[in-house]
Amino acid sequence: MTADATQRQFRRRVFYIPGYDPIHPRRYRELYRKEGRAQAAISGYALDLKPKKLKGPYGWQVTGQGAVADIEVLVWSDIVKVSMDPSIPATYWQLVRTVWAYVASGAIFRLMRLRKGPTIAALYPIAVLLGQLLLAVLGGWGIGMVVALIHPVLGWAAGAALAWAVLRMFRRHDNRLLAYYLMHDYAYSAQSGGANPPELEARMVAFGQALREALEADHDELLLVGHSSGAHLAVSIAADLIRAGLPPDGPAFGLLTLGQVVPMVSFLPKAARLRGDLHYLAARDEITWVDVTAPGDGCAFALCDPVAVTGVSPPGKKWPLVVSAAFTHTLSPERWKELRWQFFRLHFQYLCAFDRPGDYDYFQITAGTLTLAERYRARKPSGSRIEVPTSGYRNIA
Repeated sequence: MTADATQRQFRRRVFYIPGYDPIHPRRYRELYRKEGRAQAAISGYALDLKPKKLKGPYGWQVTGQGAVADIEVLVWSDIVKVSMDPSIPATYWQLVRTVWAYVASGAIFRLMRLRKGPTIAALYPIAVLLGQLLLAVLGGWGIGMVVALIHPVLGWAAGAALAWAVLRMFRRHDNRLLAYYLMHDYAYSAQSGGANPPELEARMVAFGQALREALEADHDELLLVGHSSGAHLAVSIAADLIRAGLPPDGPAFGLLTLGQVVPMVSFLPKAARLRGDLHYLAARDEITWVDVTAPGDGCAFALCDPVAVTGVSPPGKKWPLVVSAAFTHTLSPERWKELRWQFFRLHFQYLCAFDRPGDYDYFQITAGTLTLAERYRARKPSGSRIEVPTSGYRNIA
């Protein structure tokens, strides 16, 4: 922190890493604008969004709480789009490879011991896609048998055509079921056994360079936020930055992981890089790492300490501080009833307003005057956190 920090507005640089999401990053700006205004009205503070002032591919500036926060989205949606092969045969081939990766390694059975919710979420696209295939085959077989009474060859052709038409119909309407999208998501990590694909590793290096430049600028805090699949990317990037050495007079460094699904990757056999980063980061003094999840989020490994459950806790482990967003308490009964079965919406609740806010407020964390370390200095970890080492693979890079 700079010497004159108390004589001017608090300055923060925030880097946000989305999960596996092909949507344009403007979505996150509009979500921040809408939900930030709602939270400010509920909690009684000001929040004002302005166009971005610093260089970077996509971001915005926030003022209004005695601080100036420059927020930037670290974009990897282009990589996500390329990985989402739209073809039906390719998706079913991904299904086979993904099931094999998790079953043959035993990872899926160990993940089930942690939380049923995210495991069911992982099995959901498999079940839906297999169900669609079964319906297509049964429909094609039925019409084929009828037409075959007239002409056998035409029967085979009619059956195959109907089966393909049924599969194409399901694919066309996947924006409702999201089975193809989720299949691509889980397949992306599983395809290399938990190792980062080369194109993602290269993008992470670029992200790290952006953070390095920010660490050398005049800010009071650098905050790295990773949501969902972006959480494990944030862990590795933060570890790389610290290994390379932080500026001695640089800003406070905070890592905030939200709705993390780290075990989905760290439990795979070739995730030694991630396991090494978890092990390294968990004992560092240079960073404050807070991990926020909620049992109401069925897509996250709620209250699972990602370091401990992976079995790579170092001596003198300090991080992460595992905190519950406690949706059933921080959302009113009416709001909770409205959102309870909207699983994907709840997975984004960490970035949204709470009508009964507790000690977690995304907008105060990203745009307020307290650093992450100051905000959570007296906070004890959630008592119901899970720390039992469960992964079958614990080698580290």
